[in-house]
Amino acid sequence: MMLIGIEIGGTKLQVVLGDEKGNIYHLERGAVQKDWQSREILNWVTETTKKQIQKAEAEGQKVQSIGIGFGGPVDSIEGKVLVSHQIAGWQGFPLRQWFEDTFSIPTVLANDANSAGWAEFVCGKGKGTRNFFYMNIGSGIGGALIIDGKLHDGQGFGAGEIGHTYVPNWTQTERGAYDKLENICSGWSIEKRLQKENYVPKESSLWTKTGGNINLITCVLLGKCAEEGDAFACEELDRIAQSIGLAIANVITLFHPERIAMGGGVSLMGDVLLNRIRAVVDQIVFTPFRNRYEIAPCELGEQVVLVGALLLAGKLIT
Repeated sequence: MMLIGIEIGGTKLQVVLGDEKGNIYHLERGAVQKDWQSREILNWVTETTKKQIQKAEAEGQKVQSIGIGFGGPVDSIEGKVLVSHQIAGWQGFPLRQWFEDTFSIPTVLANDANSAGWAEFVCGKGKGTRNFFYMNIGSGIGGALIIDGKLHDGQGFGAGEIGHTYVPNWTQTERGAYDKLENICSGWSIEKRLQKENYVPKESSLWTKTGGNINLITCVLLGKCAEEGDAFACEELDRIAQSIGLAIANVITLFHPERIAMGGGVSLMGDVLLNRIRAVVDQIVFTPFRNRYEIAPCELGEQVVLVGALLLAGKLIT
């Protein structure tokens, strides 16, 4: 069975030819240009999808269905994009209908976090569980809930949106300030804060490693400096872990998954961040649930959304 999986993000675009088990045969990547809006992205994805269909036909195969993982809230029942927080022009766009009209191939649309979460559940870190939570910390923060072996999508507008839950805002001096987790701990938020004038002390190795050019400070570099024992980098990761750990502890308390898998660029810092998060969660999680869950890195890497898109596309014809 030949299928197409598509990832539409704020920076990354990918289209693959694969099968219902999530195996990828042909992959083509693209990048969203600075001046692109929804129309330019849609043109690129449409043309690349045509190429993948032609590859299948050249091999004597017919594409049976298409799965799309979109980087933003969607109405999965109606197949419409609700909004993109990164790219203009997507609001209310009937993306599923566009692909079905253009290619006459059944199409399914999902939020990218749901697509990735389903992929990790079926093929990655979620294998062997019944209740599973996926969390992505990249340019934004997303989540996906698997309850009793099924992807939970609320009323069709998504669920598990951990990035849009609120935590104390330690970046503000105002007493009692709070903000969305995404606005404090996403990759973009972290780097924006680190690159702000006078935020990083000059005695920090973040300065020396960038030659004093704060615009070169990244999450990867923050993690490396923390591993080397830089005091400021360690303190910053402690604060980030406190916020993420609080949100995860609430998720565990509410629905008690066996495993929480963490993906995205920020999580690639590895144990220098994950161990801090684990410690926070262990300290504040509902006491009877302590030691009855696991927090682990994802397994599927850069292709996780695509694998999920293929798996969801496969459901259309099985």
